Order: sequence, then C-alpha cells, then structure tokens
Amino acid sequence: MSISFIFPGQGSQAPGMGKSLHDAFGAAREVFQEVDEALGEKLSKLIFEGPADDLTLTANAQPALMAVSLAAMRALEREFGVTAGKAAFVAGHSLGEYSALAAAGALTVTDAARLLRTRGNAMQAAVPVGEGAMAALIGKVDVALAEEIAAKGAEAGPCVVANDNNVGNVVISGSKAGIDAALAYAKEKGARAIALNVSAPFHSPLMQPAADAMAEALAGASIAPLAVQLVANVTARPVNEPTTIRKLLVEQVTGRVRWRESIEWMATEGGVARFVEVGAGKQLSGMVKRNAPDAETLALNEPGDLEAFAKSV
Repeated sequence: MSISFIFPGQGSQAPGMGKSLHDAFGAAREVFQEVDEALGEKLSKLIFEGPADDLTLTANAQPALMAVSLAAMRALEREFGVTAGKAAFVAGHSLGEYSALAAAGALTVTDAARLLRTRGNAMQAAVPVGEGAMAALIGKVDVALAEEIAAKGAEAGPCVVANDNNVGNVVISGSKAGIDAALAYAKEKGARAIALNVSAPFHSPLMQPAADAMAEALAGASIAPLAVQLVANVTARPVNEPTTIRKLLVEQVTGRVRWRESIEWMATEGGVARFVEVGAGKQLSGMVKRNAPDAETLALNEPGDLEAFAKSV
C-alpha cells in the first residue's frame, strides 16, 4: 500500500503539541533542542506551555509546527526504523512544505527553522495590519465558484483564491476592500463565507515583499537531493530537483496552495492509498477524506500513534 507523509500548516498549532513526543523519545527531544538553538530562544517552552496568542503569531507558529512534525518523524525513524523513504511522496500544506522537505532530507532542521522564522516575519511585515484579509468559502463551493467570487472581489481590490483545500473549503485572500466585495457577492450567490481571523493576506499578490525576502533567504540555503519526491503546493505535481524546489518555495508565498489537486493526484495518478499526517492535529486528514474518500488516513500526534503505525508498515 503506497504511503504519503503529509505535514500540517498554520492553524493546526495548539499549546502542548509535541510534549508527549518530547517526553517519550530522546530523538524528539533532539529536534526541539535543535530548533531552540537555531532560533536562539526557547521556542519549545512556548510550544509546550503557550500562551496560545504568542504561539499563534506567524513567526512562532511556522517553526513550531515544523518542530513538532520533525520530532515525530525523527522518533519514527530512530525508535521504530520507519523513514520518509518508506513513502511514495511527501507533501505539506503551506509552511508544511518545509517540514516535508526536512523529512525528505532536503533541509536540515536548523535551516528549516531559520527559513520559517524569516518567512513568518516577512509575511507578517508585507502588509500593514488591517489592510489585508482572508475568508473561507464553505458548503457547496468548488474552486470554479470560488474563482468567480474572487474575480468579483478583485474589482474592488486584490482578491484571489489562496487555498483550494477541498470542495466546500476554499480560502480567498487579498485586500480588505477586495475581500469585503467578494463576501457580498458570495452572499448573492448563496455561498457561505466566513471572514478569517488572520494577521495578513497569505498566498496573495500582496505577499510579494515576503516572496522577495524568501528568494534572498533561499538563495543562501542548502537544499540537498530528496530521499522521496515532494508534491509541490504550487504545481500539485511531484518534484525532486533542488533548483526547481527553491523556485517553487518562492512562488508559494504568493501562489495558490493546490491541496485538493495534490491529494487527488497522489490518490489517482500516484497510487497513494494511505495518507499519514505527521505532527499536530488532524486538519489535513479531514481534507484527505473529502478529496480521496477511498484512501486510508491516520494522524501521528502521540507516541502510541507512532508505535501503531510502525507495526503496520
């Protein structure tokens, strides 16, 4: 049964995540220590104890979620002998793409932590607070209707489809004026829409200053050959060439997260029958069930999850 390891993005964070892994496995403790040393601060204390408001800050949430995912992966490898190479593919939702790359051996934990801190700070700084917005279109909404709604919003200001998660969960992003206009049009079309409590319009053209910052940061980063192919957010197709990955990571900052297409491609063309969410929460597992209902899903959050999974492969 072909496997894909998938890695969560922002929104999955919660104080206390990864603490049981830290307490159970020396390999997991090493990862949290590496992240603390890379950032020159005790991010692990914030991860384990909160407060939630500080953990949710983009510059903290991004390296924190990566730390938990990699703590689980390293414990899986060291304690149970299951490596990323057991999978046909890896993929990550937005920042989770960095976790996927680290799991596949393309990035060190130290480099991933520093890149994500840079990414978080740059995304937060790209647009003044209050000038950008995001909204979720839910219910009977597919990407075609979401694109129509975003196009209507764009008549008032920048507005695009940011995350195509699954049918019934498509996120739009842009200027406040653009999102407000899109929400009004969504109501006319009978689509449910919820304004999201976010600090910036992620995955929209307004993030171009952050993309420029990441182009500079990634230019100096070492990206090693991957042990397993990455299915990229921007293309929803596999890639393993470091130069291409560097380019796609820059494009990802302003580009659409094509998660629905990624899961559908892996389940149909890639032959993946088992999607294994590694790290915090189970948000991606829910999306997989909607995009590939015949596939098996499981989440590796706790020590027992790792042990049970290792026995099944």
